[in-house]
Amino acid sequence: LIGISNTCAFLPKAPSKPIGNHIHASDTNSALSSTRQDSITLGFGQPTELPDSLDDAAEQAALAATELCAFCGNSNARIRVDFDTSVGDETFTPLKSSTEFMQKFTSGLCYSLIPELMAKRQQEMMAAAQARAELAALMQAPPPQEGEEDENAERMEELREVIMAGGSSGEWKGEKVRIYFPDEGNAALANRDWRVGRSDSLVPPCVEFASLGGRQMADTSQDSIILFFCPKASESDFLEDVLQKAENSGKLKMSVFVNAQLVDMGVTGFGVRGRMLRERLLDGLQSAYYLRTLSW
Repeated sequence: LIGISNTCAFLPKAPSKPIGNHIHASDTNSALSSTRQDSITLGFGQPTELPDSLDDAAEQAALAATELCAFCGNSNARIRVDFDTSVGDETFTPLKSSTEFMQKFTSGLCYSLIPELMAKRQQEMMAAAQARAELAALMQAPPPQEGEEDENAERMEELREVIMAGGSSGEWKGEKVRIYFPDEGNAALANRDWRVGRSDSLVPPCVEFASLGGRQMADTSQDSIILFFCPKASESDFLEDVLQKAENSGKLKMSVFVNAQLVDMGVTGFGVRGRMLRERLLDGLQSAYYLRTLSW
């Protein structure tokens, strides 16, 4: 594709037709819609500059997905992101090799599409900084005389708790982003390893986990973005059921398939089932970002 490196990244290809019922343009605003679409799709389908790092690749993918979601009207957009992991450790599964990219991509997507989240993060950072400054000032104050009670001790403990919590002001109450893992085991491991719910979490507080299978106990009424992380062909039926319910809720902005592995000849076969799966699900996905390592 390009002779300057063995890796290429592509911006999304502009949809050739509306996705489902998501794009409607009347005659009166067709000129405006055309101008807007041209500005969004400029450069789509063309090779881009190579990302400088994994962080850069995740940022580019999140930006491309956000722009494609806007192109689809911020409603029920179905988007695909592919990040090649073939040059990594061969003993790792695709899900394991994609984990760091997924963490950074999810964070970028959340902050791009949920404005309240960025405002909350800024408030928390300011609160933590103010707590550090006040604690430093109290620590420089003269110590109490012998037999006197330290009037600042309680306040200093409160400030330390604020700093340890990263300035967090409580549980997130807004829109939620849900990541569906192939099974409950991977979802449980990610909940631990990604440090969800802690001040040092690797993803924003709006992110929650679920699995494609088992009992679904979580409240999904506030889900505005869902991500299917390395879904397999064996979970395709459950995936379609989850996707349909989410899209029927009327609150879903987009669903993102990251490193989807939904075509497996050992599961879907070459016959009618495989073709129907492709027609129902795969053919409707719009590719937002594609990074692949090429052999020389």
